[in-house]
Amino acid sequence: MHYSIAILTIGLTLVPFSSSAKKTAARDISHLISKEVFISYHDVADFIEQSPKVTITVMPSKSDINEYGQHVAKTLTGSDCDRDGIMDDNKTCNAVFYKLWLKYAR
Repeated sequence: MHYSIAILTIGLTLVPFSSSAKKTAARDISHLISKEVFISYHDVADFIEQSPKVTITVMPSKSDINEYGQHVAKTLTGSDCDRDGIMDDNKTCNAVFYKLWLKYAR
C-alpha cells in the first residue's frame, strides 16, 4: 500500500517538471499587452502581480488530511504571465517580461 502511494507521489511530483520542460520559449504576448500598458509596470514583480490569476487543485498533504479529514481539497493560486490559462513559474514570468522589455524598451 505504501509503495503505491510513493509511486503516485513521485508521479505527481514529476508532472510540473515535464510540463514546464515543454514550455521553454517565452510567448510573445505583445498583441495582448500594449507598450503603454507595459511601461506602466514598475518592474517584473509588478508585472507578475498584475497578471491574471489561475487556481489549480493539487493533492492534499498527509498533514492536511490528518487535520481536515479524508475529503479535503487543496488549491494553489498563481500568475498566468503569458496569458495561456496555465499557472506559470517564476522563470516563465521573467522570460515573458524580458521579451516584452526587449520589444518595448528600445
